[in-house]
Amino acid sequence: MTETALELSRPRWPAYLLSAFVAGLGHCYLGQWKRGASWFGLYVLALAFLSARTLSGAFDLSEPFVITALQFESVSYTDVAVPLAVLVVCLLDLYLLGLANRPEPPDDTNGVPK
Repeated sequence: MTETALELSRPRWPAYLLSAFVAGLGHCYLGQWKRGASWFGLYVLALAFLSARTLSGAFDLSEPFVITALQFESVSYTDVAVPLAVLVVCLLDLYLLGLANRPEPPDDTNGVPK
């Protein structure tokens, strides 16, 4: 089955939910494997590099990791903004991809007005 045929045979709404949880997962659901992997890689990089400052104190051996990582008052806006922006742009890309690959409605009138 080609990517376009797979896209048209599946409902589109689960792709949005999947991408809202993990960037690129909705693209993979629709058969866009390379595009989905690219979005997932970008999301992981955004989380790894931009959230590293927040988690750097979490690896202190004097406190448990879970308790330190869940202290939300130490999280800054910039640590969350870029991964969130990647998710939003990924969802926008999924939406635009759906608009571009939308099937044409059948022409039932054949030029005859009702």
